[in-house]
Amino acid sequence: MPKYMLRVNYTAEGAKGLVREGGSKRRAIAQSAAESVGGKVESFHFAFGDTDAFVVADLPDAASAAAIALTVSASGGATVQTTVLMTPEELDAAAKKSPLYAAPGK
Repeated sequence: MPKYMLRVNYTAEGAKGLVREGGSKRRAIAQSAAESVGGKVESFHFAFGDTDAFVVADLPDAASAAAIALTVSASGGATVQTTVLMTPEELDAAAKKSPLYAAPGK
């Protein structure tokens, strides 16, 4: 199943809810969201810096990842940036492909 990393940043309102309800509830809600589209959360970590939380999830497809990101962002409590993660073997397969391409100006 494809793996996605969701980088979550809480709004002021979302941070208030986080303070009120705690981090474990956010992890449980993330797991429920992933399960509702046929996936599962592999890891959920809060962080300091530019990103408030990192969620790595196994999800069936890009549409499922987008649905979660859209739903979270539409809630107004957080914004989400999603990154598709690849295994080393998937990168090996990509490196063996030879797409036609010309660099600009060449």
